[in-house]
Amino acid sequence: MPDSIDWDKLKTFHAAARSGSLTRAAAELGISQSAVSRQIAALEERMNLPLFHRHARGLTLTEEGNVLFKTATDVHSRIAMSLANVQNVRQLPQGVLRVSSPISLGSNWLTTVLPEFLEAYPEIEVQLILEDSEHDLMAFDVDCALRPWPSTQGDLIERKLGQVSQSLYASPRYLTAQAAPTSAEDLDNHRIVAFGDLLPSKLQSSNWALTVGRNESDGPRKPVMSINNLHGIMRAAEAGIGLAGLPDYMTASSRRLVRILPEVRGESFDLYFVYPTELRGSAKAKVFREFLQRVTRTSPSFQ
Repeated sequence: MPDSIDWDKLKTFHAAARSGSLTRAAAELGISQSAVSRQIAALEERMNLPLFHRHARGLTLTEEGNVLFKTATDVHSRIAMSLANVQNVRQLPQGVLRVSSPISLGSNWLTTVLPEFLEAYPEIEVQLILEDSEHDLMAFDVDCALRPWPSTQGDLIERKLGQVSQSLYASPRYLTAQAAPTSAEDLDNHRIVAFGDLLPSKLQSSNWALTVGRNESDGPRKPVMSINNLHGIMRAAEAGIGLAGLPDYMTASSRRLVRILPEVRGESFDLYFVYPTELRGSAKAKVFREFLQRVTRTSPSFQ
């Protein structure tokens, strides 16, 4: 027997052997009867063996053809099972889900809602990649990303989850040492932790505590400490170093910060769920997106 056989010819042989008719095999495969006849003849020539007895009532297998038919049936069954398994991977929420998220969003909000998702979908294993840079999703080493800015990459599907609200926060320790500010203008008399000159280009609205309540001609306040990461700014505020303007999702589970001046709000910003178009049919990406859409609709940290 030859080392390799063309699968199309083997599939045609299998259909003809199972139906016992060139006509029925052609109808099943969606090709002409002459094409079926040519492929079987080419297979017989390739194997140098007769596979069918041809007679007026149709086809019957030779002894050699019967051996090949058993093998072809096994191969056909294995391929059908493999295709079904591949389809199930896309249809069933299971497997590893790799999620890229900004450090502050992932560590302070996403981890607080993930228990509900993991309980609902125990067959999904979440791998959370915390990073403040824009991950290249076209490298396909992550499945999806959460981003507080519109994507700059092509061939991606982008869904807006909601708008993130921002407020002023301080620690009880800071408020014990110093009276709380009475107005946005009074922030001039307080220490503020912010990005300052370390502000990333994609987070232009994050230095708002330095400018709220001030005339544009006066310029921004000078922070008592500049930190290039929102999580670090929150930790500094918790330590009592100063006040901070933070996204409300960061403090939802914090017991070391209290909201001050509730009438003073920072500029809200959009949060997006982004994934490659190749994962449009992925069940695990779909259920994760739907879960995030639901929790952001009901969370007080989102508008």
